[in-house]
Amino acid sequence: MTTAQTTTGSVTGPPVVDTADERLRRWRLVLGGGAWGSPQAEGSGGGTGCALSGTDAAMDGALGALYGTGGGQERTHGKRSAGLEGSAPNVARWLGDIRTYFPSSVVQVMQRDAIDRLGLSTLLLEPEMLEAVEADVHLVGTLLSLNKAMPETTKETARAVVRKVVEDLEKRLATRTRATLTGALDRSARISRPRHHDIDWDRTIRANLKNYLPEYRTIVPERLIGYGRAAQAVKKDVVLCIDQSGSMAASVVYASVFGAVLASMRSIATRLVVFDTAVVDLTDQLDDPVDVLFGTQLGGGTDINRALAYCQSQITRPADTVVVLISDLYEGGIRDEMLKRVAAMKASGVQFVALLALSDEGAPAYDREHAAALAALGAPAFACTPDLFPEVMAAAIEKRALPVPAEG
Repeated sequence: MTTAQTTTGSVTGPPVVDTADERLRRWRLVLGGGAWGSPQAEGSGGGTGCALSGTDAAMDGALGALYGTGGGQERTHGKRSAGLEGSAPNVARWLGDIRTYFPSSVVQVMQRDAIDRLGLSTLLLEPEMLEAVEADVHLVGTLLSLNKAMPETTKETARAVVRKVVEDLEKRLATRTRATLTGALDRSARISRPRHHDIDWDRTIRANLKNYLPEYRTIVPERLIGYGRAAQAVKKDVVLCIDQSGSMAASVVYASVFGAVLASMRSIATRLVVFDTAVVDLTDQLDDPVDVLFGTQLGGGTDINRALAYCQSQITRPADTVVVLISDLYEGGIRDEMLKRVAAMKASGVQFVALLALSDEGAPAYDREHAAALAALGAPAFACTPDLFPEVMAAAIEKRALPVPAEG
């Protein structure tokens, strides 16, 4: 099924009776007809003989500009022509049209397709275009890749777009992340010889049910379970080590947001490191994930070994440290040294987590040989959605098996 098919099937509106005419109308929208903005768009029946008018014709035109013969499929003198013609006025009009006729989730898909199929990235350097687009994680990734080429007149608008997306993500993810990790930190601090006021009576009773004395109707608490004293001291160190190659754009966005959330927790000392062939420590910017994102530079090579060497040098409490490597594992550095570093960190007590991606899209293309080598060291590499990430971190903090999702 093409993107155009899924898009037309997602249009909001009143329930439609599935008649023969309605099925023909949908096929007409799928197959397309005249080009967007052309006199042929309205009334053209295409190969179905079904003419469109009004809103249907406008929807069909917007789809045709992107997916039809005018949207990158038609070739003139051996060159592919674009229905939006690459001009700012036409793009602005098209963006307005798709926001009128399609729901937000579909608009975001169509925008991504337009950037990929029609090469509209350069138009995002214009403030007027940025104000017109629907902001999402993928748009942020595109803006970050254009950061160095962005004129000063556009940067303020770009930061506003990025901040909107980041704030939306924080609202969605922060509360659950803090709650999940606070619970994990409390559980990891439980002690077996607690003071009286630190005893967890619920867990202590359940752990000693076998010692119940029916004649006295009581339980002998042979084993006491409690919490460590609540303290402001840091309980865990977390190092986020993020590959900023171009394919990891969405992961960089999510990792920056999670880094800011973790840094806001007093009991966790968070360090955020990004790398390509160079390594940049952005920890001092963690109070504002927008600053972190604009401190990255998507693209370039990859030297995981160098990045892990830096992270390893920052570890002072290995038994209380979690290192999260987020990378597709395509290593341009020294492979054997990379694996030796992972093995050394794990041997010292570090909890090592390898994520192929931190995004909603699942696993990207990745180096399967390196993933298998990490798994052999006891560090399985897997793709992680933002919703699963708090559970992964909780498991690492408690030093239990990671919730690795089953491969589909």
